[in-house]
Amino acid sequence: MRTFGLAIALLVLLQGPPLRAVQPDEILPDARLEERARNLSRELRCMVCQNQSIDDSDAPLARDLRLLVRERLKEGDSDKQVLDFLTTRYGDFVLLNPPLNAKTFLLWILPAGLLVVGGIVLVLAMRRGGAAQDSAVPASPLTAEEERKIARLLDSDPRTKA
Repeated sequence: MRTFGLAIALLVLLQGPPLRAVQPDEILPDARLEERARNLSRELRCMVCQNQSIDDSDAPLARDLRLLVRERLKEGDSDKQVLDFLTTRYGDFVLLNPPLNAKTFLLWILPAGLLVVGGIVLVLAMRRGGAAQDSAVPASPLTAEEERKIARLLDSDPRTKA
């Protein structure tokens, strides 16, 4: 038990801070600009990885986008101007949380719609299952001849004798 505890403690100690894709040569000397750049990088999708922000991605394109964000910030662009520049260039897909508009309507509505349709299908299936059981032909009682046959079978079966 003690060995297990030591192993867990060693794993916890060896686990360092999470690694980030941002390289030291990308970091801006101005802490405020760097913080804005990191916040923007967390909002932008890596076009290669697609499920990661450019802040977390090691892909060369993500690095290029991080550098572009920092360059635009150094030139004096606001956060909105940087995002507008990138969405003009790459479309709403570059945003991890795209806005609700005519182009992204299905993206936002489809998951909820699928849940609703799935719920309706489930309710209908449950109703049909219940109706099928209700409409089943009730079992008729056994005739005297059928009861005698069952009794003979049970008497001749060695498994039923204790």
